[in-house]
Amino acid sequence: MNSSPPDDGPEDDGPPDDGPDGVGAPVGRRLVLAMLGLGAAGLVAAPVLQRTLESGLGAVAGKDPTGLTGLLPNGGGFRYYSVASSVPAKGAADYRLKVDGLVDRPATYTLDALRGMEQTRTVRDVQCVTGWRVPQTPFEGVRLSALLDAAGVRPGAKAVRFTCFDGTYSESLTLAQARRADVLVALRMNDAPVSHAHGGPVRLYVAPMYFYKSAKWLSGITVTDSVRPGYWEKLGYDVDAWVGRSNGREDAPTV
Repeated sequence: MNSSPPDDGPEDDGPPDDGPDGVGAPVGRRLVLAMLGLGAAGLVAAPVLQRTLESGLGAVAGKDPTGLTGLLPNGGGFRYYSVASSVPAKGAADYRLKVDGLVDRPATYTLDALRGMEQTRTVRDVQCVTGWRVPQTPFEGVRLSALLDAAGVRPGAKAVRFTCFDGTYSESLTLAQARRADVLVALRMNDAPVSHAHGGPVRLYVAPMYFYKSAKWLSGITVTDSVRPGYWEKLGYDVDAWVGRSNGREDAPTV
C-alpha cells in the first residue's frame, strides 16, 4: 500500500490529562452527568462523525505533499499516507484495471465489470510492518487468481507486478503467492466501497503479508518472468513480507 511509513496506521490515544499538579482534579456530580450525556450523544453520532472525519482527512491527504496528514487521527483506525504528492480520484466513469504481460488474453476491466464478477469476502487482521495492527478488518473483492485464470498465464511466468494510478507505487508477488485464495483485488473495505484515501476504488489486499504489499490505487496487473521489487523493497523492506516471518519482526501471523 502506498505509504510512508509503508501502511495506513492506527492513531494511539494518550492518557487523559491530569491537573496542574499531575493529580486528576475532582469531578463534580453535574459534570459527571454532563459527560455521560455527551457520551450517549457521541454513540449516536459516531458513525456520521467517523465518515465525515475520514472524508475530510482523505480530501486533505490527497493534496498534502508533506505527509503530515498521516499524523492526524482517523476514527476508522488508520492513518492516511501516500508516497505521491497527490493522487487523482477515479470512479466508475474513468477507472480501468489493465491485465497484461505473459498472458494469452490481455484485458482491461472497468469498475462495473469487476463488480459483476464473483466476490470473495475475508475478515482478517491488518498488520503494519511498523508494529500496529487493526483487528478483524473485512475486505471484499475479486480473487486475483480469477483474473489470472481469465487472462491465461503463459508458461515461463513466475511473478506478478502491480502498478498504481498514483504514478509512483508498485509491488510484486510470486505467481504462487498471487494465486492464494486470500489475495484479493478489493472493491470493499470495512463493508463499504474502498474510499479514495484507502486506495479506492480498487486496491490489492494480500491478507497474510505486511500491509505495504497491499498496493493502493491499483491500475495494472502484469505477469512477468521474475519478481521485480516494489517501492518499499527497493528501500530495504523484504520482498516476501509474511507477517511474523520477515523484516526482523515476530508479530503473530494473520493467517
